[in-house]
Amino acid sequence: MKVLIIENEIYLAQSIAGKLGELGYQCDISSSIQDAFKGVAYDVVLLSTNISGQNIYPVIEAFRDAVVILMVSYISNDTVTKPLAAGAKDYILKPFMIEELIRKIEHFQEFNRLKLANETYKRYLDQHFRGVKVTQEMDNLTPPVFISSNFQKYADRFAFTYAEANKKDLIYVSLETASAFDDITRAPGSALLYITDYQSLKKADRKPFLELIASRHVIVSSTDSIDLEEVEVIEIKSDNTFFEQGDILPIEDYVKYIVLNYQHKFPDTELSKKLGISRKSLWEKRKKYGIVKKK
Repeated sequence: MKVLIIENEIYLAQSIAGKLGELGYQCDISSSIQDAFKGVAYDVVLLSTNISGQNIYPVIEAFRDAVVILMVSYISNDTVTKPLAAGAKDYILKPFMIEELIRKIEHFQEFNRLKLANETYKRYLDQHFRGVKVTQEMDNLTPPVFISSNFQKYADRFAFTYAEANKKDLIYVSLETASAFDDITRAPGSALLYITDYQSLKKADRKPFLELIASRHVIVSSTDSIDLEEVEVIEIKSDNTFFEQGDILPIEDYVKYIVLNYQHKFPDTELSKKLGISRKSLWEKRKKYGIVKKK
């Protein structure tokens, strides 16, 4: 990580550079604003606001993509409020402990990493949901809500769209995981839980599950029909009753899809025959995928 230190107190600048250098940071020092513009891209800029007679705002503008941390001797509109409004990210009051400065730098490192990851996931989801349209009314919808869909992507689209429209933090839980009930219990009460794979839940576990989510904000999805009178159930069907146009699944995903969605319609003998495998292989695949056969 490259750090630019703009400070006219040379001893202070060298001290900061030395301590950051010990931690692996690559530091450059400028004793004036004019010396700061070298055409180098920096990750962090430590900018002193008490360099007499020099305008700090061109630095804030030039390094807008970097984390600009103000080093101030006192707090005022000119040293803190206005520079923060202009684009600086944070400030630290002199004299300061180097540990406090490092904490601020690491905080923004983590923030930028999460911001980049979030942008990446959003682009992926936008591409993943391309062409998937959900027309169900959401304005008057109050969780808990159950979704029955013949294609998982449509239920996913509904849940993500609802969370974004209502500015809710979305927490994903799959009922196929062994820790699902614990994950639901530990989730913050204010969050919206998106719980998938209801069709994999054993009958004996359904009542405890409904009791667990009774007071939570949840959207539960199933690729099978849902027979529950006490909750709202929304049916979402894709235009293609099998796979979306353009989607080609790997053989293993195809087999998993067929077992999940058709094991309640065909006995094992017929289902294994349609898949071209033995009943033993069908049992092994259920075990491999964590699919529980309904009784």
